Amino acid sequence: MKITISKENYLKAILEAEAEGEPVIAATLARWLKVSAPAVTMAIRRLKRDGLISVRKSGRIHLTPEGREIASRLLKRHQLIERMLTEIFGMEWYKVHDEAEHLEHAVSEDFERLLEQRLGDSEFCPHGSRMGLETHKERRRRGLVPLAEAQPGATGRVAAVFERDRRLLEYLDTLSVRPGAAVEVLSQNVDDTVSIRVDGRAVHLGHPAARKIWIEPAGRRPASSP
Repeated sequence: MKITISKENYLKAILEAEAEGEPVIAATLARWLKVSAPAVTMAIRRLKRDGLISVRKSGRIHLTPEGREIASRLLKRHQLIERMLTEIFGMEWYKVHDEAEHLEHAVSEDFERLLEQRLGDSEFCPHGSRMGLETHKERRRRGLVPLAEAQPGATGRVAAVFERDRRLLEYLDTLSVRPGAAVEVLSQNVDDTVSIRVDGRAVHLGHPAARKIWIEPAGRRPASSP
């Protein structure tokens, strides 16, 4: 069985969509990977033939143990490359995801080991996500809260930001809303926006964006900084 770049991309997208709490169906993959419905149909057929996914009657797609192993390995390499780009080359945090999407397929096991030796241990990628995979349930278990749900008056720091939306990341960076930034929730507004104070100024974000930002409320035992 040949594992192509396309197959790797599909498997990793399934893994990440699961972690984001999305029902993984063909339409989900078309949206995540920005490909056509017929392309997804063909890809699902190949992945199922190769024993990398299973598809239920409802259309829900699940990784088999073999598919999950490939996706998890690729995700690890992706995060190592993101760390390399920020920690060694100083690339901006909001750019590294797109770069890593291309480079992750060219990394050998030898180079991966060298990266691990050079970078050392870290719990987090540049976007604040735990290395490996972390579901919404696991984030809530360690006390993180989506900004869209944070109560007025709450203070804390930005813990993690959804990394697959480059335009959102660039916009948040202009507002100083980035992992590690101190924030205060000013109000949850009737027009489905949230007002926060960050870097000494008031910022207003719509709930679709605020749902992609996780904060660690003040008073909790802090995790290592991303």
